[in-house]
Amino acid sequence: MNIHEFQGKELLKRYGVAVLDGYVASTPEEAEEGAKKLPGPIYVVKSQIHAGGRGAGRFKDDPNGKGGVRLAKSVEEVKTNAAAMLGHVLVTKQTGPEGKQVNRLYIEAGCDIARELYVALLLDRETSRVVIMASTEGGMEIEEVAEHNPEKILKVHVDPATGVSGYHGRKLAFGLGLEGKQVNSFVKFVTALYQAYVELECAIVEINPLVVTKQGDVVALDAKVSFDDNALFRHKDLEALRDDTEMDPKELDAAKFELNYVALDGEIGCMVNGAGLAMSTMDIIKLYGSSPANFLDVGGTADAARVTEAFRIITSDPNVKAILVNIFGGIAKCDMIANGIVVASKNLDLQVPLVVRLEGTNVELGKKILAESGLKIIPADNLADAAQKVVAAVKGA
Repeated sequence: MNIHEFQGKELLKRYGVAVLDGYVASTPEEAEEGAKKLPGPIYVVKSQIHAGGRGAGRFKDDPNGKGGVRLAKSVEEVKTNAAAMLGHVLVTKQTGPEGKQVNRLYIEAGCDIARELYVALLLDRETSRVVIMASTEGGMEIEEVAEHNPEKILKVHVDPATGVSGYHGRKLAFGLGLEGKQVNSFVKFVTALYQAYVELECAIVEINPLVVTKQGDVVALDAKVSFDDNALFRHKDLEALRDDTEMDPKELDAAKFELNYVALDGEIGCMVNGAGLAMSTMDIIKLYGSSPANFLDVGGTADAARVTEAFRIITSDPNVKAILVNIFGGIAKCDMIANGIVVASKNLDLQVPLVVRLEGTNVELGKKILAESGLKIIPADNLADAAQKVVAAVKGA
């Protein structure tokens, strides 16, 4: 689960992470009032959407204008910028061409920036430890740094038995070229960040940029915080921070039926049981010349009702030109899935080509149900055969 920058900063501040003062606003008047509470004379007006690259982004109705993060030199200018940003659609590298509407702003105090750095915490699955990453290339996309200058990314792993220590912070601080007061500030910052990461059961905490001020302080200028969904039942207060307006309506609908759905920009709808099999299915669709419209894992306990909901969500995407069902029957037996497919196809009056590949428990019975259904279902013998047939259906072959 992702949250907004202002929410992440509020949480991190509780753990002693240094952040700048700021106020949330949903109207130009609230933005003006927030600015009046800050010392000035420089203010920063930040769009609050679940996407990075806001500063370099552009608004749809003003593509040649300013981005989603703007400097203001007066309270009046804060209000003017707020009016130009709220209710408008911001397009960034991470939103896609459709962009996201800005419903909230964060009005933040300015600061004297001497350097911009990068720091992040996440789980390294190879070592089963939290890794703290840092780089001198703050303000840049870390993926680009990793590709072109991997030597500029520093890493330390934290043993969960002993936790973070001053050693971890100092090693990174010296690697970043910090000195004097800056080292102590950085060590304190990283220690607090680690505590927040562990206690809040985060998936990632990313500070980009982390700034060193001219006074030698280390401060989070931005904050990207996301949580492990599997741990949210222990954190009802965090779950309350979810912003449904930032989610794809189809993804929100899928969550109600315990379906793991992620919308993509392709043309072939996918319904698969098992995350690994779903990823393989998407890969092989790409291999044979098309692209998936979604990731959808119906889980191991899928029944007719869940299959029907899965089809309804898939077909609600106007870009879907064909559907590929790839099921390996186990707990969810092939005959049960087949019955669900038949019921869903009839109830929804399915109009796009449907390719089905079944394997596993009761597979022959499942295939018989599909063959005798009277529906125009295209059977497939294996995953490669299924992918070829669904791509051919999309291309009109």
